[in-house]
Amino acid sequence: MNIIRTHNLTKNYGKNRGILDVGIEVPQGSIYGFIGPNGAGKSTTIRILLSFVKPSTGSAEIFGMDCMKNGREIRKNIGYIPAEVNFYDDMTVSGLLKYAGRLYGRFSTKTVDRLCDIFEIEKGKKIRALSTGNKKKLAIVQAFMHEPKLLIMDEPTSGLDPIMKSNFFELLREQKRNGTTIFFSSHVLSEVQRICDMVAIIKEGSILKVANVDEISETKFKKVRILFSNVKEASMFSSEFAHDIVINGNMATALYEGDVKDIMKELLKYNPENVWMEEPDLEEIFLNYY
Repeated sequence: MNIIRTHNLTKNYGKNRGILDVGIEVPQGSIYGFIGPNGAGKSTTIRILLSFVKPSTGSAEIFGMDCMKNGREIRKNIGYIPAEVNFYDDMTVSGLLKYAGRLYGRFSTKTVDRLCDIFEIEKGKKIRALSTGNKKKLAIVQAFMHEPKLLIMDEPTSGLDPIMKSNFFELLREQKRNGTTIFFSSHVLSEVQRICDMVAIIKEGSILKVANVDEISETKFKKVRILFSNVKEASMFSSEFAHDIVINGNMATALYEGDVKDIMKELLKYNPENVWMEEPDLEEIFLNYY
């Protein structure tokens, strides 16, 4: 069952780019990565899912319901972490969480206390006294406090220190074990590789690829370093199968796509002194798509 489904989702902003024909399906109980650089269309897609803005064309569904027609009902079962956090400065942390709990219609005091302990939040503090990082931690608590069926997160780790990031990722794994579906928008590829099951790559408002994270990592891309006997031989190196070739002295590096046997057959034509071949990380593969 797909918890999120969009079909030909498009949003035009006149001269400014929005999104074009975005189609994604997020399976229940998965952690789904939505990756791309700033301005690629990630936040626009999320705002449509939350019915904050209307699409120009296309459709979006959550829990099998239309996001535009049933937005209010859908949001009761969603936890949302925005990229930029803003709260009422005059409220205390405790007051804000009680206010949010009333809006959701349900929350567990025990759950709130546990989350505040995990993220080291003082409930008696005024919002205005919180740092940017502590406001982001408060947003995480608010998103998780009512034990939602779906978490939608837009750059959720920005402002968190390494220890809090580790706590956050452990909490995500726990939520997944409990059956929660997680939509994780980020431009930090190491985080996506660390936590996500599937990933959609978006560029300039359009989806480039949707795949299992392991499937992308196991593509026929290879990171290759070639040592030549001299600088002149290295400068002559080129290949129609290699991307991002960098020559440094008598050493060349490249991202190859293809079968290992074919790669080696081509490299042997250059009579290299030595060759190193390893699996590229998700970031190197991602940059190749761009």
